[in-house]
Amino acid sequence: MNGLSIGQDIFIESFKHDGSLHRVWSKGIVIDTNPDFTVAVTDHTWIVESDGRRWLTKEPAVCFFYDHHWFNVISMIRKAGIYYYCNLASPSLYDGEAIKNIDYDLDVKVYPDGTYHILDENEYALHSREMNYSPELKKKVESEMEILIGWIREGKEPFSFSYINNYLMQYFQIAEDLKK
Repeated sequence: MNGLSIGQDIFIESFKHDGSLHRVWSKGIVIDTNPDFTVAVTDHTWIVESDGRRWLTKEPAVCFFYDHHWFNVISMIRKAGIYYYCNLASPSLYDGEAIKNIDYDLDVKVYPDGTYHILDENEYALHSREMNYSPELKKKVESEMEILIGWIREGKEPFSFSYINNYLMQYFQIAEDLKK
């Protein structure tokens, strides 16, 4: 994503297909950015839901926002291991204000042992009808789901403990440097 730099504080905003705001993360710190994806860490960050509900994240999360894939991956670092929450969403972009994408309802939760569950299929079906997802859009979202599931099954990055740990260590170093 163009315009981002390492150590930069950013907002993260997710919208729905109809343009309505879905969710906002009040702060992420960019720890890597390249032409394919941006990595940001959220750590005890306020999140505001579309209904106004606010909550504070309890642990650091290494978040991957892809420029060319229709999903993003949030890896939550917990005592029991790394849990991944994957959102099927439009490719992310940075517009000078925030990293933004459109959430397409389907999610995949991945557990530390590599097992996973597909979530929100009913929400996807409902919004598909209510917001008139085109057949081409549904085909794209569903084919990207297959790519994502392949990555999970293969343990492809970012679904690797060492990969996430390396980014977490980078975050701690950047956070320490920012304090100086």
